[in-house]
Amino acid sequence: QVQLVESGGGLVQAGGSLRLSCEFSERTLRLYAMGWFRQAPGKEREFVGAISWTGGTTSYADSVKGRFTISRDNAKNTVYLQMNSLKPEDTALYYCAASSTWRREMDALQYKYWGQGTQVTVSS
Repeated sequence: QVQLVESGGGLVQAGGSLRLSCEFSERTLRLYAMGWFRQAPGKEREFVGAISWTGGTTSYADSVKGRFTISRDNAKNTVYLQMNSLKPEDTALYYCAASSTWRREMDALQYKYWGQGTQVTVSS
């Protein structure tokens, strides 16, 4: 059974940093594109960023570009989301997800496997 487990969330002041991790259970996901999404209370789930299975290509939402960085270590079955210069509007439940294709990487419907999420709260 494929599992994705996020960790690293927490409470941080505006301007601070957090690094989220997403560990996946199956080695086959090393060949999957991995994405990060977030959902704030009362809002729809939105794309944050994604990374190709090789790690050679990344994609980011405009709202996080220049502040967030995605990386992966396939030897550790882990994907990371480094978040710097955090803002209160970054407060949300953050999910990682796995897709067998890079096509339309911003579209949540392309992702087959999802984690349970980790909460990030940024205080002003």
